[in-house]
Amino acid sequence: MYCFFRTYAKFLLLFFDFFAYFVKFLYFCSVKVQIMAIGNVTPDSFYASSRLADTEHVLAWAEGALADGASILDIGGCSTRPGSTPASEEEEWHRVAPALEALRHAYPEASLSLDTFRPEIARRALNQFGTMIINDISGGCDAMYEVVREYRAPYIWTLRGDLELPKKMPQLCEMEGLILDPGFGFIGSTEGDYACMRHIDELRAYGKPILVGVSRKSMVWRPLGLTPDTCLMPTQALQLYAIEHGATIIRTHDVKETKQTIELCNSLLLTSDSKM
Repeated sequence: MYCFFRTYAKFLLLFFDFFAYFVKFLYFCSVKVQIMAIGNVTPDSFYASSRLADTEHVLAWAEGALADGASILDIGGCSTRPGSTPASEEEEWHRVAPALEALRHAYPEASLSLDTFRPEIARRALNQFGTMIINDISGGCDAMYEVVREYRAPYIWTLRGDLELPKKMPQLCEMEGLILDPGFGFIGSTEGDYACMRHIDELRAYGKPILVGVSRKSMVWRPLGLTPDTCLMPTQALQLYAIEHGATIIRTHDVKETKQTIELCNSLLLTSDSKM
């Protein structure tokens, strides 16, 4: 009798292991992880290699990013790094407008994203250059919500660590084209960033795409005594964790390496355990 129950227990454990793998398999087959490439037409973004001095550099960056596997090109014209002085609204527009125009002309099929927290910048870009994602790190305001609704633009809602916010604002969570961003780097502390990272899978309940942007941020390099220039590998480790826990868009400075991380995650989730 003891041997019977022991064998039955082993069978149950094997069954639940297989079931957990099958659920992961179904999830990963149903969701394609996209890569959003980061480009900044600013002189002061925290990671110098992302700075694009002119449209020639913008086009070269876009060509490389798309070739390496990016499906979204994200352009920003106002640095939001800690301690920076925001560019004026007109300066931001003079930076992003030529970049967006050049990208629309050279890569009309590419998905564009505009990194801005200013409703009027978003409105002018959507009016002049057509549909694009509005990537708003501020968490949003009524004026911005009005713009993205008017133009039916996909909108990245930065939650700044409050993963319960979609429950508190269900009317916004119902917005067409909404993308949820936990807001790493804008939560207030490294400890807060990691506490949020441990719970990002809770965002799956809302049925929206989940964007994670940890690329070369201080939450990666500061605990390790590194710099933005030397934290590529730790960035990939966190991105791998994020993908395993529900991220469907990875915003990154390093497209080629992120593509490799996604492929590795594919193998991790879709290859059965040797014991099975």
